[in-house]
Amino acid sequence: MTNSIRELEDAKVIFVIGSNMTEAHPVISYYVKRAVQKGAILIVNDPRRIDLVNWATMHIQHKVGTDVAYINGLMHEIFANGWAKEEYLRECTENPEVIREVAAAYPLERASAICEVPIEQMKEVARILGEAEAVSVCYTLGITEHICGTDNVKTLANLQMVLGNIGKRSAGLNPLRGQNNVQGACDMGALPDVFHNYQPVANPEVSAKIAKAWGVDKLPTKPGYKKPTIIDKALDGGTKILYCVGDNAVQSDPHMAHTIRAMQSLELFIVCDIFPNITTPYAHVIFPDTSWAEEDGTFSNTERRMQRVRKVLTPPGEARPHWWVLQELGKRLGKDLGFTSANAIWEDMRSSSTGFAGITWERIHQYGLQWPCPTLQHPGTPFLHAQGRFSRGKGLFHAVEWIPPAEWADEEYPFVLSTGRRLWHYHTRTQTGNVAGLEAIFPEELLEINPEDAEKLGISSGDMVRVSSRRGSIEVKAWVTDRSPRGVCWCAFHFEDACANVLTNNAFDPVTETAEYKVSAVKIKKISDGVGWDTPIRRQARP
Repeated sequence: MTNSIRELEDAKVIFVIGSNMTEAHPVISYYVKRAVQKGAILIVNDPRRIDLVNWATMHIQHKVGTDVAYINGLMHEIFANGWAKEEYLRECTENPEVIREVAAAYPLERASAICEVPIEQMKEVARILGEAEAVSVCYTLGITEHICGTDNVKTLANLQMVLGNIGKRSAGLNPLRGQNNVQGACDMGALPDVFHNYQPVANPEVSAKIAKAWGVDKLPTKPGYKKPTIIDKALDGGTKILYCVGDNAVQSDPHMAHTIRAMQSLELFIVCDIFPNITTPYAHVIFPDTSWAEEDGTFSNTERRMQRVRKVLTPPGEARPHWWVLQELGKRLGKDLGFTSANAIWEDMRSSSTGFAGITWERIHQYGLQWPCPTLQHPGTPFLHAQGRFSRGKGLFHAVEWIPPAEWADEEYPFVLSTGRRLWHYHTRTQTGNVAGLEAIFPEELLEINPEDAEKLGISSGDMVRVSSRRGSIEVKAWVTDRSPRGVCWCAFHFEDACANVLTNNAFDPVTETAEYKVSAVKIKKISDGVGWDTPIRRQARP
């Protein structure tokens, strides 16, 4: 996030797109609701009627997979009415002519025809954004889980720079990270092209600096592969060993059958986790890991805040902290990594970074600090790029054109399946599936079907249906609801016996290799009548 979570409470206009935050990020949604109670305008852009719509000033139901066309159309209207922040464009960006040209190619007639949002609605959204003093944009996986996910993010960045909203309090561009400590994993270098603190692997000086800090002769200067490429390469022998830590890949990756074939092709597959799941049966070796409450360490949350996590429970059985496992494994491979404690490891990482250099174990004893925090005296950074001074100098616009998803609904597969998360379960239920209370509240997956579609198919809530894509089929209970629009059905991937990722398409964004979980073509067939149906989800009414 360029800004802080608490800043949302004071925002005047909040533009939420591709984020079912009341279920996926419920704590953050409280701050959005507080802003609305204070008089903020909330625009929710989502094909589904998610709970946050009950708090919204406007709900825009754009067609799945058309975010770029929709946002480019808004920018066209903003420029046409003189609402662009021209001084900001002159002083804080280096190529504003690029975005003018792109926006010019998306008059509302064209944009509306693609995204299926009425022109008058688009005009009103553009007016609100254009006349606002500051706008906070929040997005999540509904933006990134497309083959054009990188383009979607760039387009939102274009919008916020056109409006002059980068570098302000209670404004900015705020991605809400998908799972706990995703931000921290990236901060610590769990990406193939950077070391910790986003220091580029391809820079020889950086590589030499980190090699010296870690006491080795040299480190690579060639970025590694991203996960989908690693998985694909297993099928032809290009990947021989895979070490999987806390990732139930069989259930969480797209096209489950493809993932299983890859796992079975590996010469050595190591899994490190806290509970058995549907990935562990494919492992040659399983290391029992510790949970978040069973070891010391740090987390970085979505607002870049590094915080301490403290051991409060003794791990069961043979479970060990993962740093200990890696240390022992290193010794057996002939390299002492020098890992002695979570504190010592953190100090080693901090001392060879820049943006984290001021975040000591002692300074975050009670409260976290937000990076960048380059010195021991620095207070941390609540929001980035203050006064439009970007870390790269000036903001860079990108010419982004809309492209369609990898597959649309067609005659054989007439529905679009979109996927996501439920409030009651976390990711693949490795943890929440072991909580009796949560299982009692939401014990099985449901397929959302629009009432008009359901009527044509002869489906009622509680009926069992078979959902099929070009990659596989699942059987799941139907939930007839107007949460999903006509032509779109929706379910989560939490339950292994009705997992959406049997169906999802393993088509990827070419830059990030994020899968297109949000758009898959499917067909639906009723297979049995339901008995004793009772809606398990009751929409929360707006006060």
